[in-house]
Amino acid sequence: MSKLKLTLACGDYDFLRPLINGEIQPQGIDLNVLTMPSPERHGRMLRHEEFDVCELSLVGYLVARDKGCDYNAIPVFPHRRFRHQYMVKRTGCGIEKPSDLNGKRVALDTLQNSAGLWMRGILQDHYGVDLKTIEWWCQEEEDISFEPAKWMNVKRVPQGKNVDRMLLDGELEAALYPETLPSIRSGNPKVALLFPNPKQAEIEYYKNGGFFPIMHTVVVKNAILEKNPWVGVSLVRAFQQAKEICYARNADPRSFALVWVQDLIREQKEIFGPDPWPYNLEDNRAALEAVIRYEFEQGMIQKKPAAEELFFAPSLQRIQHYV
Repeated sequence: MSKLKLTLACGDYDFLRPLINGEIQPQGIDLNVLTMPSPERHGRMLRHEEFDVCELSLVGYLVARDKGCDYNAIPVFPHRRFRHQYMVKRTGCGIEKPSDLNGKRVALDTLQNSAGLWMRGILQDHYGVDLKTIEWWCQEEEDISFEPAKWMNVKRVPQGKNVDRMLLDGELEAALYPETLPSIRSGNPKVALLFPNPKQAEIEYYKNGGFFPIMHTVVVKNAILEKNPWVGVSLVRAFQQAKEICYARNADPRSFALVWVQDLIREQKEIFGPDPWPYNLEDNRAALEAVIRYEFEQGMIQKKPAAEELFFAPSLQRIQHYV
């Protein structure tokens, strides 16, 4: 019997590499893997539904799902990232602590960006930031149009300008951006991190009821899942196998060009346990419920689904460990 031919679009991560290079093949599937940057991948899937299977912005998926998209998620979360180190302030404008953002002009890439949503939620829930008082300046257009909550004061960066330049020129007081801004990379004294020791702040946030923020999930076109419901489970198993192969390789310090890698791995296990990237519903339920709450409160979704409703039901079964 011939295998089902599917195309997966994803990022080039170490724990996806066994899938990317064909070392792991999902059972019953001939998987063609295309790696590409997140903005391109997300835009092509959210706007045009180009791929059979796609690593997709979790926030973008919820917005698309709320509007009736033709794909469904499986409980795989290939990209997570703490975000305290991406919160930037302009120096000398009166921002000494996070709650000083209240009443200020703060830049975003888009409202729909997962990084920005998490940063807004973290600041609101843990640091006394009142999102209603802030003037939000968005750099890019949304991949899927929606009406933000009426309490959100949203403006667009003028054509020909960018948030980094506006920050340096005094037109903004802060930025919550998905990548490190050029001014921070160059060490410009006009800007600084909101959290001077972001790693310590991220650890404290996690230990005090926070999450290892989920950026992306994996979606599969409904037409494929309806005709071949076994595909969801096959894909989850393959992603799990690929991740466990990566973990096994990471146990060998020869795999890295890092001097103190064993210390880093030991520290990670002490904080997160053996698997910081669990692929299932229950280990991620609280984080998913936080994302749903943030999006609903900010007007990005009109209906507030249960966490289970975000995923293709057969794919929610517990997957065994392979390595």
